Amino acid sequence: MLFNSYIFILCFLPICIIGYFTLNHIKQTKLAQIFLLAMSLWFYGFFNLYYTLIIIFSIIVNYSVYKLFFKGSYRKGLLVVALLFNLGILFYFKYYDFFIQNVNFIFGSNIALKKVILPLGISFFTFQQISFIIDAYKGEVPDYGFINYASFVTFFPQLIAGPIVVHNELVPQFLNSAKKRFQWENFARGIYIFTLGLGKKVILADTFGNAVNWGFSNIAELDSTNAIIVMLSYTFQIYFDFSGYCDMAIGIGQMLNIDLPLNFNSPYKALTITDFWKRWHITLTRFFTKYLYIPLGGNRKGRFRLYVNILIIYFVSGLWHGANWTFILWGLLHGLFMIIVRHKKDFFERLHPALNWIITFVFVNLTWIFFRADTIKDALRIIYRISCLNFSGINSNIAECFNLPEFQWIFNVLLDYDILSTWPFFFLSVFMCIAFMITLGSENTYEKMKKFKPTPGKLLVLPFLLVWCIFSFSGISTFLYFNF
Repeated sequence: MLFNSYIFILCFLPICIIGYFTLNHIKQTKLAQIFLLAMSLWFYGFFNLYYTLIIIFSIIVNYSVYKLFFKGSYRKGLLVVALLFNLGILFYFKYYDFFIQNVNFIFGSNIALKKVILPLGISFFTFQQISFIIDAYKGEVPDYGFINYASFVTFFPQLIAGPIVVHNELVPQFLNSAKKRFQWENFARGIYIFTLGLGKKVILADTFGNAVNWGFSNIAELDSTNAIIVMLSYTFQIYFDFSGYCDMAIGIGQMLNIDLPLNFNSPYKALTITDFWKRWHITLTRFFTKYLYIPLGGNRKGRFRLYVNILIIYFVSGLWHGANWTFILWGLLHGLFMIIVRHKKDFFERLHPALNWIITFVFVNLTWIFFRADTIKDALRIIYRISCLNFSGINSNIAECFNLPEFQWIFNVLLDYDILSTWPFFFLSVFMCIAFMITLGSENTYEKMKKFKPTPGKLLVLPFLLVWCIFSFSGISTFLYFNF
């Protein structure tokens, strides 16, 4: 189920909130937790019941291993079995065909592909359970009941695209009696954050996405001007898409009195690539740091080993995002740049902050092209067209992607002025300016949450934005991170 859909906003979310707090109000707290778990499973299996069977099976196996840890026997063997089980499921559903394609290419074989359906969010709930199993093996997890564990894995706001939470961030909140009472302040704050996130996704990300789709489907028609616009459009599409999802997840959590960890912190403000990865998908970086980077030795075994560990982390990060060499190359490029920045730390520290920002922002933009392209060849074609410095007018097909009918109605009907006849690229320019202002000049979600106070202005603007987004659902699109 999508956050940006009629059934979620007009049906699922009201039923979930009313049912959950009503059951808690009449002191049926255990039933309320079961209800929330059932709603999360409905949310996950809405498009395909098959998905639900997979996640339930995964939960049962992992929980069984976790409980066996308490018996004290064969703990290391159980840990290995659990890790192989989780990684095996992830490999089969996400990477099997990619692996066979490469085997066929290298050895000239003709092994048949499985063409299995990729369950939504499998990377997220698998990593979440891996972190739980490892922590349980270390003795860092108390004795949780099955319902609380299953709720931890399936809690629907963060189930499909994160954040990747750890047990002590979520389960204690399920057990906290103070959080089982409906709180108007949290609900208002949640609606506020959710609506802002919905606007980022529906109004901004999807609009930029239209230009991106056209550009990557018509690379031959791009000159330097339009290739740069397409590149920037994807930079902003993935930002507002992921930021919007994170905001909506946090907002829904607030409505249910659940605090989710910060996962997105104005990454395009980063002055270095190191700073970027402290701001982008924060919980994924945390996972790789704790469960892979540190066990590999981190920075404790010399500079050469440090650089090897960095490359391993970013190789795995690229592969985690998708079964394609474009993602792997994207990850390795980030790893190499991270090594360069660390190795030449004194040089970069002497640069003016503005120059550091430009270097980082340009690098992130160029590498996003590999992230989005279907093939490395397509990515290189776009980069080549940018590098040709062949500048000309903006392609009308790209400009048309930004000419939303509601904007044209405001100018043509209310203002009686055809803005496009005198400035065909007006709306494209507006979207680009808004995108830069939000990504570079706006506070992040947690800063907004801390300062949130109901005001007449918010009371007027938020319902308008919410209704605008709902009326824009005719062009519903999934979140980009659903594919990972």
